[in-house]
This record gives sequence, C-alpha cells and structure tokens, in this order.
Amino acid sequence: METNCFYIPDLPVFLVGFLLVYVFGYVGVFRGWGSKQQQEASSCLISLAHGTPAVLMAIHAILSTEQPRSFASANSTRQNFVLEFSIAYFLVDLLHYLLFFPNDFLFIGHHLGTLYVLITCRYVVKHGAMAILGILVLAEVTSACQNIWSLAGSRKKEDPTASKLHRFMSPPFSAFYSTVRGILAPLFLYEIGVFYSSGAADNVIPRLVWISWMIVVVAGILGSMLWILNLWMELFRSKSHLEQKMVS
Repeated sequence: METNCFYIPDLPVFLVGFLLVYVFGYVGVFRGWGSKQQQEASSCLISLAHGTPAVLMAIHAILSTEQPRSFASANSTRQNFVLEFSIAYFLVDLLHYLLFFPNDFLFIGHHLGTLYVLITCRYVVKHGAMAILGILVLAEVTSACQNIWSLAGSRKKEDPTASKLHRFMSPPFSAFYSTVRGILAPLFLYEIGVFYSSGAADNVIPRLVWISWMIVVVAGILGSMLWILNLWMELFRSKSHLEQKMVS
C-alpha cells in the first residue's frame, strides 16, 4: 500500500512562525507602549524566540554529527535545520528594520552579511556548518540577557522597576558580552581561519567563499567590540555622575 508523504520545507514554516511572534508582540504584549518602543520591543521578542533555541539546537546538531567532524564536513540534516531557523529569523528582523528603521545602516548591513553567510553555507556550498554554527552559538549565547536588558532599558523612564533591572543587569551583561565577543569569538574564529587557510576545505568550500565568511564575521566582531566599549564608557560615566551627586 502506497503512503503519501507531504514534505513541508522548514524555512517557510519558520518564517511564518517568526512573523506571528512579531505580530503577537506588536499588537498584544507591547500594545500600550509608544510606537517606536513597540517596534523595538517586538524585534527583541523574536530575537528571544531565536537566540537561546538556536544555541541549544546548534550545540545538539554539532554534537550529534557523526565522526570525524571538521570545519569542512558536509552539513547534516540537523545542521541545515538550525541554519534555516536562523535564516528565517534574520529575514524577519531585516524586514522589521527596512520597514521601521530604514536608516539604521549598521543593523541592516549586519543582517545582510549574516544572511549571506547562512545562505551560502546552507544552499550553495552545503559544507562548513560546523564552523558557522559554532559562530552562531557564540553570537547568540548572550541573546536572552541582551534582550531582557534592552527591554528594561526601553521602559526605564516610564517604569521604576524596569530602570532598576536595567541598572542591575548592565555590569554583568557587559562583562558577559565582553568575554564572549571579545575573547571567545576571536579565538574560535582564529581556529577556523587556520583550518581554512591550510587548504583542507578547498575541495568543498571555495576560497572566495570562506574568505568572505571570515570578512563578515570579523566585521561583526569588531562592530560588537566597539558597541560594548561604548556601553562600558556610558557605565563609567553614569557611575561617576552618581558619585558626584552623592558627594554634593
């Protein structure tokens, strides 16, 4: 007896899912917020829906890959699943920026670069997910903390509790983010660079592709380091201002 199996591609399902989460946040969870806050908070909500699940799924996809594993290995089904999950998130968030913040060239450029890496890994070379998912883990492991911190910051003028939470989270979040983006990510990227530059992946990942991946990731790390440096400076300024008020 013949069985009919209907296959639904993961990417469209994920796209619809993230769109629904965004709409739910926009018209439901953050309904009473100001227009700009409503938009930014909805973006944070889909980032929350993506970040930690992506980290857990990526780690599982990496660890469940059959030996031997390398940065040149063919993508497994589980790895492709995570890549499509992340592609869907970045497409929806890119749409958010294009609609509401079209002049935010930094985030739009970041999302375009990230999508280029994810899409070429998933659909073009179909190898290298071990490297890309490792980078994804380091990029998204701070996501939950960052989004809660951002949501609290967006409401700190209206809500004393949000202000206290934002102030409480700022130092540990900054330290956590600095460690991951400033130390762990560059070290992992160095390992990837050494592997690819040895030519070990040239037969499956063209040099132009992995070099472009490296450029995108290096640019992302440098941008993150500049952002967190600015945040540290704001923290020190706030602390200095508070100490001066206490003295006076």
